[in-house]
Amino acid sequence: MVSVVSTSQRALAPEISTWPADDPQLIGSKCDSCGAVTFPTQQRCPRCSSGSMAELLLPRTGTLVAWTTQGFPPGAPYAGPTGKEFVPFGVGLVQLGTGEDAVIRVEGRLTENDPAKLEFGQDVELTMIPFTTDADGNEVVTFAFQPVTN
Repeated sequence: MVSVVSTSQRALAPEISTWPADDPQLIGSKCDSCGAVTFPTQQRCPRCSSGSMAELLLPRTGTLVAWTTQGFPPGAPYAGPTGKEFVPFGVGLVQLGTGEDAVIRVEGRLTENDPAKLEFGQDVELTMIPFTTDADGNEVVTFAFQPVTN
């Protein structure tokens, strides 16, 4: 008898996004007193110290402001692949929202790791990508930004 092992997925940090929604969004917070937006959510405003922070679903799209390639495994608490299994990945600073709807800059992984294929102001959108596999065989996913192809 052959047994088939099925794996499931889980988020690396389930509290920061609406995944597994079809079109996941990052979850930030907005200060009711001064309007500052944070990611991830915070209990107190970093701008005015108010404790009146409300949850805010952040825009799924934005523009690439800066980027680099992470060519070696990050330090602790990094829990992803290391050694020969590590694959360099892109990291970018993304301005979420556009124009007057621009709300916050978020640093995150990019689906593209070749800097020559990225450009300032490039449109990107939020996606979820595989990160690692946990001890139970579950695929662990994390958020990333992918270039929007027109």
